[in-house]
Amino acid sequence: MAATSGVKIPQLTWDRVRPAQVVLITGPESFLADRTLQLLREILHSEDPALEVTDLDAAAYAPGSLATLASPSLFDEPRLIRVSSVEKCTDDFMAEVLGYLEQTEPGSYLALRHAGGVRGKKLLDAIRGGLGEGIEVVCAELKREPDRIQFVNAEFRAAEVAINPAAVRALTVAFAEDLAELAAACRQLIADSPEGVTEKTVDRYYGGRVETSAFQVADAAIAGRLGEALVLLRQALDTGADPVPMVAAFASKLRIMAKVSSRRGSSAQIAKDLGLAPWQVERASRDLRGWSDTGLGRSIQAIAETDAKVKGAASDPVFALEQMIQVISNRGEPNPPT
Repeated sequence: MAATSGVKIPQLTWDRVRPAQVVLITGPESFLADRTLQLLREILHSEDPALEVTDLDAAAYAPGSLATLASPSLFDEPRLIRVSSVEKCTDDFMAEVLGYLEQTEPGSYLALRHAGGVRGKKLLDAIRGGLGEGIEVVCAELKREPDRIQFVNAEFRAAEVAINPAAVRALTVAFAEDLAELAAACRQLIADSPEGVTEKTVDRYYGGRVETSAFQVADAAIAGRLGEALVLLRQALDTGADPVPMVAAFASKLRIMAKVSSRRGSSAQIAKDLGLAPWQVERASRDLRGWSDTGLGRSIQAIAETDAKVKGAASDPVFALEQMIQVISNRGEPNPPT
């Protein structure tokens, strides 16, 4: 990746991360940031299984924590310190990290996650200017098809499983709106087809989704875009999508929204408490804007009723789906604002 003006440290993509005493992880794509941290941990653990891993929340930082965690241990094990919410960091955190960068501890690896915004800019500028001799991993959103194609190729290359270009394109179309789902599909195909993946393989697994993803329909409805959701529903059904997994997609998203709605704290802490990935918590928090607890409850009840209908309790499963989408697009409110 080409360096940004004024940046004196290497800027890498997530799949090229390597150990450095300071690893700055920036950008809005939480899924790629999580993968970066996972890959960094795996690399360090492979080098020394005695690796100690600790987590800090920069938004709730206790003074002195970094010095304590980074200081050499009795047996001198390597240490990976993962820091979340640097974009919400306290003044104490910023001051202590800037001081730490002047003389980093050998054997300690500091991974700083900054999702965006102006808070912490002084720290980011210092690291990008070379203080601490770190690296930066840029996790931009993969909005363009070429970016998603590059992501899929990287997944299969890392697993040493062959996939032909037509299969890559089919996958990126099928999961155009959800990077986590795209990654999960890659892992499924890698596990089931170690001999190689072709377009026929993708069609066998995900043929009903190649034109329109069930999650695209759910995203439009949850955001209140009824007309768009209904159009996407028809496109999905016309290309072979089954109503049962369609309802399951809605259920999956609203279950996570319900879990997150009652929690307070950082994305990292909520994710840890609920057994979710931080990007799932952040996505659910965005989806919850404009929703009430009552509306969420009504929508979940509508999904449960529709699930029964599409499994045989009603004669017209498509009509049942449309009714459910109406309820969810209204955010579960009987008289939504116009």
